[in-house]
Amino acid sequence: MYQKVSTDMDFVGREKKVLEFWKENGIIEKSFHHNEGKERFTFFDGPPTANGRPHIGHIETRAIKDLIPRFQSMKGKDVLRKAGWDTHGLPVELEVEKLLHLDGKPAIEQYGIEPFIKKCKESVWKYQHEWEEMSDRVAFWADMEHPYVTYHNDYIESEWWSLKEIWKKGLLYKGFKVVPYCPRCGTALSSHEVAQGYKEVSDTSAFVRFRVKGREHAYILAWTTTPWTLPSNVALCVNAHETYAEFELEGATYYLAEALIHSVFGEDAHEGKVLKTMPGSDLCGMEYEQLYRFDGVTYPREKGWYVVSDNYVTLTDGSGIVHIAPAFGEDDARVGRDNNLPFVQLVNTQGKFVEGTPWAGEPTKDVNEKVMADLKARGLLFAAVPFTHNYPFCWRCDTPLLYYARSTWFIRMTALHDQLMANNRTVNWMPDNIKEGRFGNFLDNVVDWGLSRERYWGTPLPVWVCPEGHIHVIGSRQELRDMATSPVAEDIELHRPYIDQVEIVCPECGQPMHRVPEVIDCWYDSGSMPFAQWHYPFENRDTFEKRFPADFISEAIDQTRGWFYTLMAIGTLIFDRSPFENCIVMGHVQDENGKKMSKHLGNVIDPWSVLDKQGADAVRWYFYSTSAPWLPNRFSDKALSEVQRKFMSTLQNTYAFFVLYANIDQFDPKEHDIANVKLTLMDRWILSRLNQLVKQVDDDLSHYRIPEPANAIADFVEELSNWYVRRGRERFWGKGMDDTKEAAFVTLYTVLTTLAKVIAPFMPFMSEDIYQNLVRSVDPSAPESVHLCDFPTPDESRIDLRLNEQMEALLEVVSLGHACRNAAALKVRQPLASLYVKGTKFDDALMELAADELNVKQVVFTDDARAFTTYNLKPQMRTLGPKYGKLLGKIGAWLKEADGNDVVDAFNRGENVVFSLEGAEVSLAKDDVLTESVHKPGFASQMDGDVTVVLDCNLTPALVQEGYQREVISKLQTMRKDAEYAVTDRIAVTYSTDAELAAAIEAGKAFIMQSVLATSLAAGKPVEGAYTQEWDVNGKPATLSIRKA
Repeated sequence: MYQKVSTDMDFVGREKKVLEFWKENGIIEKSFHHNEGKERFTFFDGPPTANGRPHIGHIETRAIKDLIPRFQSMKGKDVLRKAGWDTHGLPVELEVEKLLHLDGKPAIEQYGIEPFIKKCKESVWKYQHEWEEMSDRVAFWADMEHPYVTYHNDYIESEWWSLKEIWKKGLLYKGFKVVPYCPRCGTALSSHEVAQGYKEVSDTSAFVRFRVKGREHAYILAWTTTPWTLPSNVALCVNAHETYAEFELEGATYYLAEALIHSVFGEDAHEGKVLKTMPGSDLCGMEYEQLYRFDGVTYPREKGWYVVSDNYVTLTDGSGIVHIAPAFGEDDARVGRDNNLPFVQLVNTQGKFVEGTPWAGEPTKDVNEKVMADLKARGLLFAAVPFTHNYPFCWRCDTPLLYYARSTWFIRMTALHDQLMANNRTVNWMPDNIKEGRFGNFLDNVVDWGLSRERYWGTPLPVWVCPEGHIHVIGSRQELRDMATSPVAEDIELHRPYIDQVEIVCPECGQPMHRVPEVIDCWYDSGSMPFAQWHYPFENRDTFEKRFPADFISEAIDQTRGWFYTLMAIGTLIFDRSPFENCIVMGHVQDENGKKMSKHLGNVIDPWSVLDKQGADAVRWYFYSTSAPWLPNRFSDKALSEVQRKFMSTLQNTYAFFVLYANIDQFDPKEHDIANVKLTLMDRWILSRLNQLVKQVDDDLSHYRIPEPANAIADFVEELSNWYVRRGRERFWGKGMDDTKEAAFVTLYTVLTTLAKVIAPFMPFMSEDIYQNLVRSVDPSAPESVHLCDFPTPDESRIDLRLNEQMEALLEVVSLGHACRNAAALKVRQPLASLYVKGTKFDDALMELAADELNVKQVVFTDDARAFTTYNLKPQMRTLGPKYGKLLGKIGAWLKEADGNDVVDAFNRGENVVFSLEGAEVSLAKDDVLTESVHKPGFASQMDGDVTVVLDCNLTPALVQEGYQREVISKLQTMRKDAEYAVTDRIAVTYSTDAELAAAIEAGKAFIMQSVLATSLAAGKPVEGAYTQEWDVNGKPATLSIRKA
């Protein structure tokens, strides 16, 4: 009736069979459409780049990104799960450069832009198969047959439309600014890109003597962390409102901030003297000798090499005077503009010094030491100081960035500061601190978006200019064709170099216009996906409007500076709202020691090694259940196997148990309506817990909570297996179908089939396996897949909160009772007289359960455990030492003799314990005494919070005899299993042992026979053909034999 269920750990093999079922029956495709026309739920998938391999972190992101949409689909919603590919940008270009053995932009242009672009387009799909295969394997269900692709013409055209809208709002402009610049890639980076590439590095800073003009041995002392910029120095800057000093030491005079004299000169500061102090404003205009002036360099005519002031100068470090090189710093550039300083740029776009300098062709990092060596030789280097700081590197090629003055196209994001902040506050961020913290702070300090890139493979910036300087932004292919000076092919590819060849007529002066050479930041591509994936506004207006904003997105924490930002920025620019409503921010996956995974450390885990060994369900469950998604996750093979063993194997064994006995009894659920069966207390409880679980998981997932429902499911499965099923095994054993067996089958079937649907969003494979075997095998009219089912609806009438609470209390008592037995080294098979419980109570029916589980004759609730327990008392040295000093030892002796119960009772009443020692009054508060619960001889006790459980361990002859009987039953059950008898086989038993054990066996003969399905039980020698084994039964030698009756 049902397929036999294996209890082995081959979850991978079972998952592959489920994958085959999904593919053969088109289940994934059906899941995309089976709720069409119903309430909509939209998920935006952050597009990966398919020219890089997926790693273990991508399994986590796909697991989280699959869970919520899968749940919402089961809730009956029409869920959009459109996949996408991020295809432009430097990662692709760098990959192609390596492939073609090119190095930098000159080599690319020599090779040819057109063939280079074609190679980029091929490279984009290098690892597409791996991504699709990994996504299939982890059951990340997104429509990969109809993805959006950022290099497609339709996608680019939508971006052009958006950029024209931004231009029309006056927010797109060209500016000459100091920007973060990668000399290796030859292009500027945006602020959100820079934020992703900081590293801690060690460098050498320099304190430099600048000679004051017209004075002997007088110097302005300035500090810089980038000595290579000193040849481009044009001014020194002070803070006009701070106090500066003229400081004399060893015949030389120095100008620096008064507050920093000691930190700069150290011990030598005591040897010098302050000649006078003055505000920084008094130093303004003081001229100094130019550090470097090269004959081969043409210098500007503007006045330079004098002291200026600006409030950005602080006294937190250095000398309070900074050197100004407007070509290499944002603040420097602003100070240069404000004071009309000359602009000296001695480094080219490759990050190398220009001709005419002594270091022509050398990179800036190499020149650092050479500049300092030269200054030292000239007596101008006051000190070289090593320091550690965070410095930005190119997030694509890992080259240190320069802050470099470039002509760049910007989006004026600063004009939208208030709208960005307001739109951010509409988002339900998880965790909530992202809203006003990491993301909110980033928005609060928003800078204009450096949009253009001086590269090749990207969305071309749709800006055309004419010789008169007029600018026109193209917003569509039709507009391009309408304005072109010659016909434009219908299928023109909107990439370089093809688009560069299109000339249009200037609408202002009629002259020809040519496109600027830049492409745009590829992050603009991914941030445009909410509308560009639909080719909006040219097509699918209705679809876009129904699917915007997204209900849900999720990516890792670094995307607060990446995709999350560009989505928010473009959504605000174009639609004045956030394009997403709920966002789960994920932490990074670390190795088992909490270290970041990297090839350099050799701790990178291949995702396929995990998927091929433990399977997708195991790794998904691990990420759901171990911690909140936004926390760093320590991942290891060992931890994954432990999760699989504790949860998945427990559920698999329970499922296998049901199928074994359901097949024996040919249980057909259609013939047994749960409304008509006579449920036992345990049945009512597990059904109550089941419906309570359904209600919680539904509410949790509806509110984007993940570890909470996962852990609730795990707790439920543990109670189902190790309490409900274990306590009710015998109900499945008997012949026929009496009321209790029927109730057991119906209840367990209901639980397992409901649970399959509850765990389906979390564990797509195992849930499908259970559903197909238990549901579809008996009801072909049921939905074809568990993933095409509705999520269960809780039956409120079956939720009995009082019963749940009482059973929870019972399970706590049982747990403490087992701990008592372990402490006393008493097997559960050995009956005991009494269990005493303090701090909780439950009804008689549950009391009987506790007595049976713990094998005690009675459970007694008491408010006073004095007869069985007391407390060891010790003085708390930390609090009593300062108060009583030498009396501490005698206080300890007094506590040792005191009645522990009396002392603890006094503390519980809020009283102090007061007594006299050597004529001094001692008063002890609760925090002054360390208490440890201990049991009296003959008892074992355990305590958890307010609940205390005491086990009477004293054995009477009758209890000893019953212990023998239960031990014999255990041995016979083991023999049945070893002999591979069927669970329904009847047996004949013979035994041989001493008189004491034989008497015990005879006394419990009926009990033993019933327990092991024996037709006879007699003393005697084993008959021929019987399975015989020697045993130690509680210290008694015995020979037991069994044979089929």
